[in-house]
Amino acid sequence: MIASLAVVLALSAPVLAQQQRGGDENRERGRQVEQSAGGGIFSLIPADSTTEHVFKGPSGDLPYIATAGTLDLFGQDGNRSAKIFYTAYIAKNRAPGRPLTFAFNGGPGAASAYLHLGLVGPKILEFGATGDNGTTPRLRDNPESWLAFTDLVLVDPVGTGWSRAASNDAAGTYYSVRQDADSLSKAIALYVQKNNRLDAPKYLLGESYGGFRAAKVAVSLKNSQGMLASGIIMLSPLVEGRFLANSDDPLSAALQLPSLAAAELERRNQFTPEKLADVERFAIGDYLVGLAGPSPTGPTADGFYGRLSELTGIPKDVVARTRGFVGDVYAKQMGGPGKIVSPYDAAYAVPDAYPEDASTRNDDPILEGYTRAYGAAFAAYARNELGFATEMSYSLLNEEVNRRWEWNGSRGGDSRSLASASTDIRDLLSVIPSFKLMIAHGYSDALTPYGASRYVIDHLPPDLAAGRAELKVYRGGHMFYTRPDSRRNFAGDVRAFYEAKATD
Repeated sequence: MIASLAVVLALSAPVLAQQQRGGDENRERGRQVEQSAGGGIFSLIPADSTTEHVFKGPSGDLPYIATAGTLDLFGQDGNRSAKIFYTAYIAKNRAPGRPLTFAFNGGPGAASAYLHLGLVGPKILEFGATGDNGTTPRLRDNPESWLAFTDLVLVDPVGTGWSRAASNDAAGTYYSVRQDADSLSKAIALYVQKNNRLDAPKYLLGESYGGFRAAKVAVSLKNSQGMLASGIIMLSPLVEGRFLANSDDPLSAALQLPSLAAAELERRNQFTPEKLADVERFAIGDYLVGLAGPSPTGPTADGFYGRLSELTGIPKDVVARTRGFVGDVYAKQMGGPGKIVSPYDAAYAVPDAYPEDASTRNDDPILEGYTRAYGAAFAAYARNELGFATEMSYSLLNEEVNRRWEWNGSRGGDSRSLASASTDIRDLLSVIPSFKLMIAHGYSDALTPYGASRYVIDHLPPDLAAGRAELKVYRGGHMFYTRPDSRRNFAGDVRAFYEAKATD
């Protein structure tokens, strides 16, 4: 818990007091409404809260309105089946044509607090001088907030954050690829209609599974809501499950190798894009051929395994034992003796809690470590600044959602390998002439390696991709935005992406 979280307030004390009274009144009205409707889990969710703030960005002050609230989804029986929690930041006196961006995280089962307090929102959560201390995080103004160039609506899918279904059975109807996309496209359409934003260019931002989700939501928006997305930004996305779930597949291994090499270069303080370009050529050339062909022998094997060891930092005998397929061993072998590295950033190593075990048992040091602080930080921020106070726990990462998720009509990790968003991307590029796509990755992300997304973009029909689909890569891992320099560079590139759309 972060009971003493330091929040930098942008409002004066009298205005804050007035907002607090308004928030209390909203919560009381919400309780009365739910009690008259029969209560249940929804009675713990307060009424929408709207507050006014000022974003102090590099280009000057930008007054904006923040709304923390929910959107109702109904079943065929006419009863409310779920409430979708969202946070909207809308510029006051906005110019005509100002974009509107809907953002969500992945998992499945992750809430939007990662993107909210880690990247796009008006506040940013810092993890101490070393960037990995979640025990005493600090919330401050975010000068790189995307609010400078787009209105924002951050959405928590059912089962995450404060979004809840009416019952456990009802929740299960949302835990699948298609139903999830349909529910989010419905929520987006409801928000757009309720707030009269049909004429705004609409963008989708999704991280990890959220990138895959964004493509599915864009298709659902088009097909079921009659609403066309102007563009998608995929951050560290899953695009093709077959590239992420097959550790013994030559192409999957080849697409992951540059990320492992980037991590080793970071550990040696030798990282340069030029050095990594050499690895990329080797990965899709001699490495891929070596894995796909017969096992090398003699001097050929010695040279092949020796180069892999040099590139990754994995001992040569381990590389040889795996026949060059290092996807299952790098976590315990790359960081040095007694260390474990995170697939979310293979450059990040911590002491292994189970050094005596041959297989990996360690909690992930990033996902289960300092980034967990996003949950409590957002709950405090919503209560103290946005006037949205509830006794319900904010579910940052709901593992039950992940366990129950249905991929292509079945559950479990094996079926994830069949997941694909490439056809959705192709269809959107084909039927929406102004649609554009940006995919962004961290170099040392071994979980969703940038090589996989490069492969997808490289294999799009040239007439679709030219000038409309781009890959950007930054220093860092899956959540590269926790690095201030990468977050700053990414914000600049995204702003250019939006502005290019505005001039088309």
